[in-house]
Amino acid sequence: MWTYPDIDPVALQLGPLALRWYGITYLLAFTTAWALARRRSVAAGQSREWVDDLIFYGALGVVLGGRLGYVFFYQFDRLLAEPTYLFRIWEGGMSFHGGLLGVIVALAWLARRSRLPFLAVADFTAPLVPLGLGFGRLGNFINGELPGRITEAPWGLVYPGEVLARHPSSLYQAITEGLVLFTALWFLTAKPRPLGFASGAFLLGYGLLRFSTEFFRTPDPHLGFLSLGLTMGQWLCLPMLLGGLGLLLGARRGGKPPLTQS
Repeated sequence: MWTYPDIDPVALQLGPLALRWYGITYLLAFTTAWALARRRSVAAGQSREWVDDLIFYGALGVVLGGRLGYVFFYQFDRLLAEPTYLFRIWEGGMSFHGGLLGVIVALAWLARRSRLPFLAVADFTAPLVPLGLGFGRLGNFINGELPGRITEAPWGLVYPGEVLARHPSSLYQAITEGLVLFTALWFLTAKPRPLGFASGAFLLGYGLLRFSTEFFRTPDPHLGFLSLGLTMGQWLCLPMLLGGLGLLLGARRGGKPPLTQS
């Protein structure tokens, strides 16, 4: 077993201003998505200005949706007791599933403004997302968040203040949700696919990977295990699995490739 590398979450301190590694991972996520979008924008027939709008609205969806999702999915009782908790973002708390809902709203808005089918915009966006998710999980690891379940595996980590080793579950999710999912989606969408294919592949792929890695992650202490012994994260993945499967089955029946006909 290994000892958790106790990394200072503050990357740079300038007087009262602190630049945190977690914030840097978000910046890397949006910058990487922007660069990948620029790379594919010509083939998709979209301008650089459209790509800039996509990343701007998507970033708003991630931040606002992620915060709202965390509060409503994971801290709803606290919200009822302390309504101002919703706005105390300095205390931390972001949810992927909330961020996903926020991005869906943002893409719907952009699709309407651009007069494009929503699924066309979503298909273009799907391959851009996983690397950012991986960066975010690295931020969780640096902060010592999302500790895994107790393990005797030789790569287990002993976190500060503990004796027993735990799975480095945030690293598992950084690799699977980030690198593995990105590689699969990027190559699957290297050639035109039917409308809804990329979106369905993302939902199904992420849902399966997140559902699986949750078995190595300690559930939120105030929630614990829910019905059927599943975590909140696993329950929130079930609609993704159903939605992704439905989109892939629909894409098999044919459809125009995303954006290229615009």
